[in-house]
Amino acid sequence: MTTTTHASFIIERRYNASPQRVFAAWGDAKAKRAWFVEGEGWDIKRYAMDFREGGAERSTYRFLKGQEVFGKETTFGNDTVFNEIVPNERIVFTYSMARDGVRFSVSLASVELTPTGNGTRLVFTEHGAFFGGADGAEMREQGWQELLGKLDAYLELEA
Repeated sequence: MTTTTHASFIIERRYNASPQRVFAAWGDAKAKRAWFVEGEGWDIKRYAMDFREGGAERSTYRFLKGQEVFGKETTFGNDTVFNEIVPNERIVFTYSMARDGVRFSVSLASVELTPTGNGTRLVFTEHGAFFGGADGAEMREQGWQELLGKLDAYLELEA
């Protein structure tokens, strides 16, 4: 019998970019691929995004040679459905992650954008169900911290 762990976390970040620019970095497939998908050590097999309510984002990736997980080459998958999109304000989505075709988590997440001074306050909230062998909430939160840092770097480069 597999175990299920439920957990939630909230991450707050501030960006020196308008809510419109931050939202565009989430909604444009080329921009999102730059900060969310690409990264050192990853081999991206597939990435596609249809950013609209009811639309999907799908990716398949693996570590590059020499960086195997569990001593073998491992393929990961991320399947997202966009449930609600309010331009420049809010994105709500559900997503599941899989390792070698076996789902190990399902989450509900939201991104809320609020103007602040000459920038944006972003609040990311995730409620997850992590199945036996999953990365768990602590590692997932760490992963999102890194991704939101990459978003910051992307916004600075594109300024």
